[in-house]
Order: sequence, then structure tokens, then C-alpha cells
Amino acid sequence: MRQRLNLLLCSAVLALGRMSSPPLANAANSWHVPESPAVVTEDLRFKNGDAQLVGTVYLPESGSHLPAVVVLHDASIPSRQAALYRHLSEGLPAMGIAVLIFDRRATGQSSGSRENVNLATLADDGIAGQRALSKITRIDPNRIGFWGLSQGGWLAVLAAVRSPNAAFAISVSAPLVSPEEQMQFAMSNLMKIRGFPDGDIQQMLDTRKVWAGYLRGENPRAIAVAALQNAQTQPWFGMVYLPKPSELPSEEQISHRSNDKDYDPIATTTKAHVPLFFLFGSDDPWVPVAKSVARLQTLTHVVSKIDYAVVANANHEMMIPSNDTMEINQNTIQNNDPQAASYFMLLGSWLSSHVVVK
Repeated sequence: MRQRLNLLLCSAVLALGRMSSPPLANAANSWHVPESPAVVTEDLRFKNGDAQLVGTVYLPESGSHLPAVVVLHDASIPSRQAALYRHLSEGLPAMGIAVLIFDRRATGQSSGSRENVNLATLADDGIAGQRALSKITRIDPNRIGFWGLSQGGWLAVLAAVRSPNAAFAISVSAPLVSPEEQMQFAMSNLMKIRGFPDGDIQQMLDTRKVWAGYLRGENPRAIAVAALQNAQTQPWFGMVYLPKPSELPSEEQISHRSNDKDYDPIATTTKAHVPLFFLFGSDDPWVPVAKSVARLQTLTHVVSKIDYAVVANANHEMMIPSNDTMEINQNTIQNNDPQAASYFMLLGSWLSSHVVVK
């Protein structure tokens, strides 16, 4: 009898929940008010070479002579719909700044190819977006700059140098070392997190060295193939972004292939004549922050318009790193976005003093 009463009671509670759900779901409508200032959007199409690029411009509903930001992509996050870019589309228009977020070439609605495309071409895609923004009548063509995270941070500074009239660049979590040195640092940390011993980490680093050396023409292809074949049998091989031996290009292919592994962000930074802001997370396993900050401290004596900050309790994506596993998958690509409060404060403060105020 007691069991039957319990079943009846559970059924009644579930029924009540079903009856009350629609009013609860709709209750927020009774106190919701539209945002102020309101944000409006425009679709924007522009070209760089054979690539047709498609993006969205977010603007405050009113105002003219607006400054603007072109967003450049993290290597793993090419879609304008990714959560990483949402704080820009929501936050910058509230500050009176327009922002363009576009699908990277060969992604989403953008055409073109990523095959053998170097950093300079990706930066030029951003510059093409800058030119398209400058034709929107409400935007001040002399106050358009670039923002990027990780690889996008390199691209933001590179675009500001290559553009004849960029206004500024903001680089987030992009180290002042070459891409290959950054990957050596990151993959060593990834293997430590996954519990691999020092001997395995050293084999990974040695393999990367002969692979990169082959791409530079410093050692024969056979040495690189042998190293990759030995590494391929190890349980960590699929984690560390090394090619399979069968994927290694021929010497003839290398001669026609772009190699950005030795890209020098310091050389680019020293050519900049616009304000630059570098932001790093204090707990970022992907980039050597301490070395990057030391190099920036030296560069401030050479380049007068450099600011930098290290964001407390933040990782590579400016998230709060409770247990950073360095995992990259479809879920993290779509959903990871900044959380560290001081990141937003620092970004907003710098934009207010360097971009919003004429």
C-alpha cells in the first residue's frame, strides 16, 4: 500500500511539474527589456585574391565616426559563430566600437583554400576586411584596428604592420617566440599533463627537431622519416601534432611550400608604428609567457607604443584554469570563451584610452 502511495505521489509531482513548466519558461518575458545601447548587425562580403570572405559587422544602433576592430582567428577556431568571439560582438558595440567577425577562408560561408597559405596571406584577409569596413559610412576609416588570440594575435600585429592605415593591434595569448618554439613548449607541457616520462618528452622534441630541420633544408629527408617512424609507434604520437612518415612532403614539394615554423614575431613587432597591446594568461600551458614578457620588456625600449599585461588566473583562452588538460575537440572549439574578469577590465580600459577617445 505504501509503495503504491509513493508511486501516486511521484506521478502527481511529475504532473505538476509538467503543468507549471510553461509559465516558468515564459515568466522572464514579463521583466525583460531590450539592451541599451542596442546592437545592429550587417552582413559583409569582401575578397582577398581568390578567397571570397563572409562576415558579420556588429555596431551600436546609433553614432557615427565609430572606431572598429577586425577579429583574426585562433588556428583552431575559424568560425565566426564560435563562443570565443562572442564577448567582442556583445561588448565592443556597448563601448561604441564596431567589430567585424568573419569566417576564415575555407570555413563556413567563406571560400578559398588553406592549402599552402602562410601567415601573411591570413593577415591580408584581415586587411581586406579592414578595407571593407572603411566603406561603411558610420565607421571612421582611420580608427580601424585588429584583435586576435593565439595565432590570431600574431596575425593582428602582422596585419597592423602590413596595412598602410591600421590604427592599433591587440594580441592575446600570442608568444614572442617562433611557432616551432611555441609548439615545443606546448607539447612538452601536454605530455607532462598526460603523465609521460621525461624520456618520451625528449624523444618528441628530438623528432620535432629533425622534422623542422628537414623543412628548413638542414638535414636529409631520410633522417626525418626514420625519426617519425620511431615516434609513430609511441602512445603519445597522435597527441603532439607530428605528421606520419607517409605525410612528409618531398624535397620538391618543400621548395614550393610556405613554412611559417620560423616566423619571427619580434621582427614584425619592431616594424609597428601603431599602438600595440599584448595580453597573456598567468596560467597558460600553450605559450612561454615568461619569455614573451621578458622580450616585450626589451622591446619597449625600441618600440614606443607597446603595452602589455599578464592576466591573473587565466589560461590560453582567458578562461579560469581549474584543471587545464589542453584538450582540443569540437566541444572546446565551439564553447570555450574568456572568463577572467581582469581580462575584460584590461581590454576595455586599453580600448577606452587608445581607441574610443579621439
